[in-house]
Amino acid sequence: MTSLQQLIAQGQAVKAQRPWPRALVGDTGWRQAIGLLEEGQCTLLGLWGEQQFVHAALIDAEGGEPGIVSYECQELRYPSIGRLHAPAIRLERSLRDLSGLTPDGLPDTRGWLDHGRWPIQHPLGPMAGPASRDKPGPYVFLPAEGESLHEIPVGPVHAGIIEPGHFRFTASGETIVRLEERLGYVHKGVESLMAGQTIERAAALAGRVSGDSTVAYALAFARAIEAAQEIAVPERAVWLRALMAELERLANHFGDIGAICNDAAFAMMHAQCALLREYVLRAADSCFGHRLMMDRIVPGGVRVDLPHEGPLAIAALLKYLRDHFPELIELYDNTASLQDRTVGTGFLSPQLARQFGAGGYVGRGSGRTFDARRTPGYAPYDRLKFEVPVLEEGDVDARIWIRIREVEQSMALIDQILHELPPGPACSEAAVQPQQDAREGVALVEGFRGDILVWARTGADGRIERCHLRDPSWFQWPLLEAVIEGNIVADFPLCNKSFNCSYSGHDL
Repeated sequence: MTSLQQLIAQGQAVKAQRPWPRALVGDTGWRQAIGLLEEGQCTLLGLWGEQQFVHAALIDAEGGEPGIVSYECQELRYPSIGRLHAPAIRLERSLRDLSGLTPDGLPDTRGWLDHGRWPIQHPLGPMAGPASRDKPGPYVFLPAEGESLHEIPVGPVHAGIIEPGHFRFTASGETIVRLEERLGYVHKGVESLMAGQTIERAAALAGRVSGDSTVAYALAFARAIEAAQEIAVPERAVWLRALMAELERLANHFGDIGAICNDAAFAMMHAQCALLREYVLRAADSCFGHRLMMDRIVPGGVRVDLPHEGPLAIAALLKYLRDHFPELIELYDNTASLQDRTVGTGFLSPQLARQFGAGGYVGRGSGRTFDARRTPGYAPYDRLKFEVPVLEEGDVDARIWIRIREVEQSMALIDQILHELPPGPACSEAAVQPQQDAREGVALVEGFRGDILVWARTGADGRIERCHLRDPSWFQWPLLEAVIEGNIVADFPLCNKSFNCSYSGHDL
């Protein structure tokens, strides 16, 4: 039994929770959980609050066994995790904004998501009420001292159509000595909107948390609800979901590879990768009726089955990709001016990647092997053969190569899925039914950026009581601040795009 399992076994079990165990712990147990994180025995998966309770999802660093510990706050206060484990700091700042639960000892007490303009204060907490109409004061950025330092403010409004976020650079000449981010500009109140909604309406909201990951979010939400309600999903739907997820991964990786090269002024790669992405989106549209496959995955299965001609369309897509993508890989690898910009730029140490539980290409480019499709794992990936590419270099070039290798793995996975796709219904006939008591479910799904966490509770009427959604960007945005230090200002776009964190997924 792992330390996390022992800790949960010592607490008061919450029997309504599935499939991970959840336990209510006291002050000693909560501090033991903090100790497991501080010592690196566990990785933080998520932190959220409701009423007077705070919940922390953790996963054992060695065995990959996940679990949730909950703590009842006295006078709406709890011992801060962020005081000893830095990855929790922004989560605790946002938790306080949303729920009014105050972490004792938190080293950074500034607001995070709440910019002082919300009409409601602490909308998810027991003390929710009208916010003060006083004009918010300026956000106080952390100071930097030294000779000949200057600040460069960027955003929140950017060129093009990207979402808003503010970046405050402190530089000595062209060398960046500090970057501090200010996010929260696209906060939509998703978790507040979820409360009281039907499962169908909540599924639609989950798929819109971050549009480029709509399949992954919809899958995570569906799996959480299916676990809570003990819904059996038809085997065909399980495989179709994986097919959609791998198509989404392909489209986003092609887009990212091209965009990173474009930020190094290599527009040809951008154009060619955009073409590959477009072919993937067209294949998704022809097979599932939507270019992004939005609203196709629902609790109980999928809304749209693969048409008779679908396998042929996808096979043609894969042939085109295999004919043309290797040429682009060779072009990237043999263009000296491009390599000069990406190799050694934006280094993320393996230690930081492990500490922050960085998922996806960010973590795997710095030696972290975690992939939610394998750990804790879910169907049908337990029956599929694939490798999780990992590199140790930790720079922009490594994050590009992880994407390249994942493209290759996704194409191989799609081949297997089409070959093994079983017949039968694509959606369960058993709809979500009202229960006599509350039910809780949790799921961890691998999106193209990394692992997405969804925890949901349904009430006796079958509606959503509370739903928490955590984007992988929560643990990646702080690392972008770390990797840019010591680089020149002109390399920030490269570093930023190599991370490609989600504003919308973070801001919720």
